Amino acid sequence: MTVRVDVEPALLQWAVDRAGWDAETAERRAPKLGAWMAGDVQPTLKQLESFAQATHAPFGLLFLSEPPVENIPIPDMRTIGNARLRRPSADLLDTIYLCQSRQDWYHGWAQEIGLDEVAFVGSATTQTAPHLVAAQIRDVLHFDLQGRSAFASWEEALRRLIDRIEGIGVLVMVSGIVGSNSHRKLAPEEFRGFALADPYAPLIFVNGADTKAAQIFTLIHELAHLSLGSSALSDAAMTATSGPEEELWCNQVAAEVLVPLTALRADYRGTVAEGELERLARQYRVSTLVVLRRIHDAGFLTRDVYWKHFTEERARVIKLLAGRRSNEGGGNYYHTQPLRLSRRFAQAVLNSTLEGSTTYRDAYKLLGTKKQSTFENLADELGVA
Repeated sequence: MTVRVDVEPALLQWAVDRAGWDAETAERRAPKLGAWMAGDVQPTLKQLESFAQATHAPFGLLFLSEPPVENIPIPDMRTIGNARLRRPSADLLDTIYLCQSRQDWYHGWAQEIGLDEVAFVGSATTQTAPHLVAAQIRDVLHFDLQGRSAFASWEEALRRLIDRIEGIGVLVMVSGIVGSNSHRKLAPEEFRGFALADPYAPLIFVNGADTKAAQIFTLIHELAHLSLGSSALSDAAMTATSGPEEELWCNQVAAEVLVPLTALRADYRGTVAEGELERLARQYRVSTLVVLRRIHDAGFLTRDVYWKHFTEERARVIKLLAGRRSNEGGGNYYHTQPLRLSRRFAQAVLNSTLEGSTTYRDAYKLLGTKKQSTFENLADELGVA
C-alpha cells in the first residue's frame, strides 16, 4: 500500500527557497513539485524523504503547519542599515551548525586535558584604537613587515598566517563546501566568513570559495572579532564604508595589520599603475586589492577613483586566479582536508580517538569521513601516531 503525505504547499516552497533553487532547478530536481503544491496529488512518504534530502531540509519540519523561522545562531554583521537580508541558505546554516558542533567537542577536550584559556579572546573593545590592536596582532603572530620577507608571496603569507593563528590556540577552518560534500558549494556572495568566540575553542571559518585575495583579509577580520570576544557572521568587505560599528572596526584592524598606514605613506610612489600595485603587494605580502584599499585609506585616492580602480583590479585578479586554478587540478584530499577541518582540531580528534577517549564513530562524524582507511591516512598526513 502506497502511503501519501499531506504537506502544506508553503512548507514545500520554504524548502525550495532554503536550498536556493530557481524554477529550472526545482523542475529538474523535483518534477512533481508543481503538482504537489497545486494539490493535484500528494507526495508519497518516500518521495517526500527524497525531496527533503535533495533540499537539505530537516524531514520532520516538513510536517509543520507553517514554515519555521530559522534565525542565524550568531550575530549577523552583514546587515547594512535597515536593509533586509534574504533567508539564510541551508548551506550557510549547516556550516555554522557543523562548526559549532566541532567547537563544542574541542572545548570539552581542551578543558579535559587542562589547556589554558586563549588570552587573546576578549582582549580589546571597539573603543581600543584599531592601530593598537593591529600592532598586538602583528606581534602575537610574528607578522611584522620585516618577518614577511621570508614568504615568497601573499598566497604563502595566507598559509603561514593560518598556521600562526592556530599556534595561539584559534581553530581556523577554510572551506568552499559544506562539510565534506563537494556538491554543496558555499557562495561568497552570501558570506565571507564567521567567528565563533569561546575561551577554550575560538574558531574562525573562512569561505574558501572566495578569492585568496579576499580570504587573507577575512582571516584577520575574523581574528579581530575574536579579540572583542564576540561571535559574528561577516561580509568582511574591504570596500565597506557603512554598517555595524563592530564590523567597520574589524575592517580597520585587518587593513592596519596587513598594510600599516605609516609604512605605506613612506613607500607609496604616487601611482596606481599595475607595476606599482604589484611592487607594494610583494613588499607587504598582500594582494593588490588590499594595497589599493590602503592607498585610499591613506588619502591618496578619492572614493570614486578608488572604486573605479578596485573594480578593474578585482576583475583582473579573478581572471588571473581562475587561470591558475584551471591548471592545478582537484588537489590532494589529504592536503586540503586539514585546512577544511583545522589542523589543530583534526590532530586533537585523532589523538583523542587513538588514546581511547573518543569513539571512532564520533571521530568519523567530526572529521567528515566514513572509512577507517581515510582516518588512518589523515593521521599519517598530520603526523599523529
